[in-house]
Amino acid sequence: MLNKVPEVTLWFWVIKILCTTVGESFADYVNETLGVGLVRTSVIFTVAFVLVLAVQVRLRRYVPAAYWLTVVVVSVTGTLYTDILTDQVGVPLWISTTVFSVLLAGVFGTWYARERTLSIHSIVTTPRESFYWVAVLVTFALGTATGDWTLELTGWSPGTSVLLPLGLIAAVTVLWRLGANPVLAFWVAYILTRPLGANIGDYLASPSSERGLGLGTLSTSLLFLGAILATVVYLSVSRADVIEDWQARHGDGAEAPARDTARERATLGAMGALAVATVALLTYANLQPHANALAAEEGAAPSCASDPSSLTADAARQQVATSFPAADVSAFRTVATDTLGLVRSGDQAGATSRITDLETAWDDAEDRLVAKDCTTWTYVDQQIDTVLGAVRASAPDPQAETGALTALIATLG
Repeated sequence: MLNKVPEVTLWFWVIKILCTTVGESFADYVNETLGVGLVRTSVIFTVAFVLVLAVQVRLRRYVPAAYWLTVVVVSVTGTLYTDILTDQVGVPLWISTTVFSVLLAGVFGTWYARERTLSIHSIVTTPRESFYWVAVLVTFALGTATGDWTLELTGWSPGTSVLLPLGLIAAVTVLWRLGANPVLAFWVAYILTRPLGANIGDYLASPSSERGLGLGTLSTSLLFLGAILATVVYLSVSRADVIEDWQARHGDGAEAPARDTARERATLGAMGALAVATVALLTYANLQPHANALAAEEGAAPSCASDPSSLTADAARQQVATSFPAADVSAFRTVATDTLGLVRSGDQAGATSRITDLETAWDDAEDRLVAKDCTTWTYVDQQIDTVLGAVRASAPDPQAETGALTALIATLG
């Protein structure tokens, strides 16, 4: 076969980061916004991954559309596997990170023992391609676990959290230019692009209340999918990243100087020092007072002094009226009432669309409402979660929707 993967050019890294952003935002959109659920979403994308990988493996050369479609799907799939371990099974992120690191080392060790190379310039046999895609899947899962663990440790906002993987990728690039082993540098950077892309996606999709741009997961996914499509079309026409064509233009590397083992050892030591410095930074950030950014991203309610379950419906309604700004309450009630009307008229699509306005308004008002009355905010937040789940269910029950919306409207006065 001709080589089955693209040449590592600037285009490679641009589209790889685009794919990782889609992996984060689109997984969240299908799982949470559409209400499909984590397990069912994982099954859907596992099946999709098997299908697109089957097409990719049957090809005899690198085809940009097939290759990058596989990367997009595997990025979503790898993200979901880590989310299942964290959210469904309750595995701590440091354990997930450790397990995926050991698994990736095992994949690389087996790959090298059999093929004597880990270079992506040699993906010309089916066994090598199989090792390659297993490694890619594990790097996405590992990158997700590592990125989420960083958020958990530091409490950094989505925008701030972009800086760490971006800075590490820049440092690895410099070390590569100074003589680091190119295969090692490639795979380290490849892993780091996952938290970078995910953090970019979170920054774009998160509401302004969480210091994001508020584009939402759907808009972010469509934006980046469009960018991926445009890049793939360009690469398909220009063949700028076809290894054989690239080598014909730039030489096949036969005239390259011999590897400088002294430089490789020195840059390897620098990478080790960089890893130690990163651990020290994360340890320092973890010791500082901070909120759990990952919990906030996933919609976890803040911890309040009083248990919201102690509130009666009448007490909650009274607290809403006296504690929360009237303009906010009126806006929430208007959206809930509109949604109820759409449900009763049989316009489920309209109800699903309209309820998003409630979610956005509620998220934007969170900081000021929690500051006024945390317990009441948590009570109403639980009611809103029930409403969102009912309206966005894969098979909506009008009776359940009506009941949840009626209860919420009553609380809002």
